[in-house]
Amino acid sequence: MTQPTDKPELPGTGIRVLIVDDDEAHAQAVGESLERVGYECTVAGSGEGGLKLIEKENYDVVVTDLRMGEIDGLTLLRRTKEELPDAEVILLTGHASVQSALAAGQAGASMYLTKPLDIGELRASVEKASTRVRLIRQNTELARRLNEKFGFEGVIGNSPSMRKVIDQLKHVSNMNTTVLILGESGTGKELVARALHQNSDRKNKPFVPVNISAWPESILESELFGHEAGSFTGAMSKRIGKFEYANGGTLFLDEVGEMPVDTQIKLLRVLENRRITRVGSNDEVDVNVRLVAATNADLKESVSSGKFREDLYFRLNVVRITLPPLRERVADIPLLIDHFRKLLSDNHGREVPNISRAARHALVTYDWPGNIRQLKNTLESMLV
Repeated sequence: MTQPTDKPELPGTGIRVLIVDDDEAHAQAVGESLERVGYECTVAGSGEGGLKLIEKENYDVVVTDLRMGEIDGLTLLRRTKEELPDAEVILLTGHASVQSALAAGQAGASMYLTKPLDIGELRASVEKASTRVRLIRQNTELARRLNEKFGFEGVIGNSPSMRKVIDQLKHVSNMNTTVLILGESGTGKELVARALHQNSDRKNKPFVPVNISAWPESILESELFGHEAGSFTGAMSKRIGKFEYANGGTLFLDEVGEMPVDTQIKLLRVLENRRITRVGSNDEVDVNVRLVAATNADLKESVSSGKFREDLYFRLNVVRITLPPLRERVADIPLLIDHFRKLLSDNHGREVPNISRAARHALVTYDWPGNIRQLKNTLESMLV
């Protein structure tokens, strides 16, 4: 017997669309077309009617005609961006011009379509706008969870060395200055970088981690700066890099000491100019990114040996946060044990066993060469 299967989710599921056009028959036809693929549509027959709706309702995508009455599409676009800043706006016009297209783009329109509409093109445009809306939702939810998990309270420790670290984090979190985090492998460098991000004005924008040592030199530049189609073998289409993806937020470069010298030169240029150039392009792209770098290497020694550029080192080393190894903060181990027990319990949906006094003593007296990561993995093996 064939087992029943769930119906596939339609592309418009969960997305509210407002359609504004003084040609109501056209607006209704657009709405019906979008409803067939799952969108929840509302129609307004004038700019005034559309404005009233965006002032009291929440919409994800607004599709509006450009030329209407007193309140035209550009006015509605600007008011939508004020009332619903995360909404995507698609402008429709039967009288396309370079001037109107430029004005639409400058006002924040996602797309600009000409009438008569091609239904396939319209659906594709609304789906593209919906994808951006969903990404914003996901980032907002992720930011909420990260704030719970990676706020300063997520940096566990009451030892003098960790209190110093937490004080530093609080002091520099809202500065836009570059931060260099030093520490042995497993000391929690990425967690500290996330705490910096989550307690900064950039917390609602992306936090983008990149492990420099994970990428071969031939791919690393494309990963960081993006590339244009055809710029190298296998580059079938344009791709934005991590700097552009992190725009407005924080880019975390882990193991920055492993960065090849040629890439160091390009990174230095980005830090100086706040612009990147994609591989295969001559055009510069402005980026607004806070850079946090981390390493377990001795960068001063790398500078002396010629492996790391001195000018880049000075650019990165504006604020330095040094994380102590676990063996130097033994007083924090009981706190970390309790923290990881709760974390494991939450992750597995059940209570985990208590740790005996003898086991706790063994955990506290061990020197933990792998630091916090090793402690966490050991506890997971013991308790789960």
